[in-house]
Amino acid sequence: MRPEILFPIFANVLKLTGVGPRIAKLIEKLAGEHVSDLLWHLPSGVIDRRYAPKIAEARIGSIATITVTVDQHFPPKTRRLPYKILCSDDSGSLTMVFFHGRPDYLLKILPEGEQRVISGTIESYGDGIQMPHPDHVVELKDRKTIEAVEPVYPLTQGLSLKVISKAIKGALELVPELTEWLDGPYLAKQKWPSWNEALVTAHAPTDETDLEPETLARQRLAYDELLANQLALALVRKHMRKQAGRTIKGTGELKQKVISALPFELTISQNEAVRDITEDMGSEGRMHRLLQGDVGSGKTVVALLSMLHAVESGAQAAILAPTEILARQHLATIEPLAEAAGVKVALLTGREKGKTRAPILEGFANGEISLAIGTHAIFQEGVEFNDLALAVIDEQHRFGVHQRLALTSKGRAVDVLVMTATPIPRTLTLTAYGDMEVSRLTEKPAGRLPIDTRTVAIDRLDEVVQGVTRALKEGAKIYWVCPLVEESEKIDLAAAEDRHAHLQAVFGERAGLVHGKMKGKEKDAVMEAFSNGNVDILVATTVIEVGVDVPAATIMVIEHAERFGLAQLHQLRGRIGRGSEKSTCIMMFPERLTETARKRLEIMRETEDGFVIAEEDLRLRGAGELLGTRQSGLPEFRLADLAVHAELIATARDDAKLILEMDPELESERGQNLRVLLYLFERDAAVKFLRSG
Repeated sequence: MRPEILFPIFANVLKLTGVGPRIAKLIEKLAGEHVSDLLWHLPSGVIDRRYAPKIAEARIGSIATITVTVDQHFPPKTRRLPYKILCSDDSGSLTMVFFHGRPDYLLKILPEGEQRVISGTIESYGDGIQMPHPDHVVELKDRKTIEAVEPVYPLTQGLSLKVISKAIKGALELVPELTEWLDGPYLAKQKWPSWNEALVTAHAPTDETDLEPETLARQRLAYDELLANQLALALVRKHMRKQAGRTIKGTGELKQKVISALPFELTISQNEAVRDITEDMGSEGRMHRLLQGDVGSGKTVVALLSMLHAVESGAQAAILAPTEILARQHLATIEPLAEAAGVKVALLTGREKGKTRAPILEGFANGEISLAIGTHAIFQEGVEFNDLALAVIDEQHRFGVHQRLALTSKGRAVDVLVMTATPIPRTLTLTAYGDMEVSRLTEKPAGRLPIDTRTVAIDRLDEVVQGVTRALKEGAKIYWVCPLVEESEKIDLAAAEDRHAHLQAVFGERAGLVHGKMKGKEKDAVMEAFSNGNVDILVATTVIEVGVDVPAATIMVIEHAERFGLAQLHQLRGRIGRGSEKSTCIMMFPERLTETARKRLEIMRETEDGFVIAEEDLRLRGAGELLGTRQSGLPEFRLADLAVHAELIATARDDAKLILEMDPELESERGQNLRVLLYLFERDAAVKFLRSG
């Protein structure tokens, strides 16, 4: 249950003065439905109203706060004209201008003959000066309320700064005094304020520097959010470990047969990963491990050896891929190696129906088929396993937690290995996958040559086509990547279909096309023709990004490379350089480039290390955009900026670990305060794992 002390700030925003149903809907769209959501909606700018000149001294273009006498109202003759009010001080006069002004309202707040304090932007008009729509009009006694620095908040259409500022002020008044949950000496060392003080300070910037994420108040708030995240993940992980697992002991016999059949030696990190995974599988707890490896670093082989460990113990293993293309690719890699070890493999996707499907399902159910490869068809109803012990999930971010659970429920105490080829910076690994142990594959397999990456202006397209002509004569296969499927009215891009028509005019049927809107069978037919047939140039949208393996492909042309994120460019480039031939990647860009886009292309030229690229991507684009927060299952942070607060994440992780070692059920005084922290940041689910949660 949420602690009572937090009830006021978890009330609906409708509870705030001045917030009716219409405004509440807009606030919910902008920040969220609870009062607490407004607390995390921090200012993004400031307006300084301390400049208080006489009318004659007011600088054009400045924001000024001036005491004036209201002289005369001039209502407009027609609705289309503005309502004007003449006012003055002892140095000169100024006109206030209101478009669509309501006379009754204006006469009430600006009565003729009285003094008022007005604040707004000074503009020149004819010989005089004017102030259109003052931001504030107050009586003399309330002057202090406006002559200060005002925070500017991010807005949404229909919501004015005045309204959101008033709502946030109201939200801050409801904030309870919370007892400190941070470690005293650490707090003193960081010179951070208390939580309540930090919140008030963050909402009351006095100049631009107070908006920086490095200020003490913002650091403090970011750390609280990160600590709640790490503590929740640590509790989930502890709970996972406590779940009864099963001890899976392999003989090593099948693994050895496969290692002997491999045309290359395993890399150091592949050997280490296999050792970590088999140790986890042999322990009494349940395995929950993430295997991170760059494109082409050999994750599939590690997965196969782990799966064989389960088979050696008499059980079964399954590998789940997000797309059919990827599932078939895993089959192509795994099947010949599994045959060498005498182990039966079968593929199950949505396409296996009726007669072909029945024997596969039977083989899974009676245990004759030891290794299952497939898309989400694997965890649908009606698919039963004899004894599933290990589930491998590829490209984890394409699957939700529910799908992961659906697969693990097909067996008894199933161990889970999650794989991703999206190199994730360490900081993000901690926040997104903190509930898992992590193995990293850091080398490329032996014999892979570096890829020659070049950047070429798009107006040199003809030269690129000539180069492609030469490469085709030498027997190369070529990927040609375009950012869009169809011409969009808004974004005039060389769309895939147009480029395909252009290349077909030059190379005839040797140019093929795949894009996301094609049916599975069509796509596979073109991919097959590119792998083994008469298609030598594949014009594609990013469907080829994940897992397509054509060793003969040695050239990739990426049009409008500036439109792709670094991680995506890196994934695409990883489709070439998979054989023993030298490969080239040509990134084409338009003449006008933003600074960020230019830096991105430079980084791609300089390095092939996915982890370096990911760290740079995080620095350039921030975390939410990096993995597309919503589709990657990444937590969304409101106060922490992962690119800036990276070291705070590591500290929060160590802190959470230490807290649970000393006080596993959070029962001490600090423990109780930390429970409040978990609820404050809506990590309620984690509290359920505590004995008295």
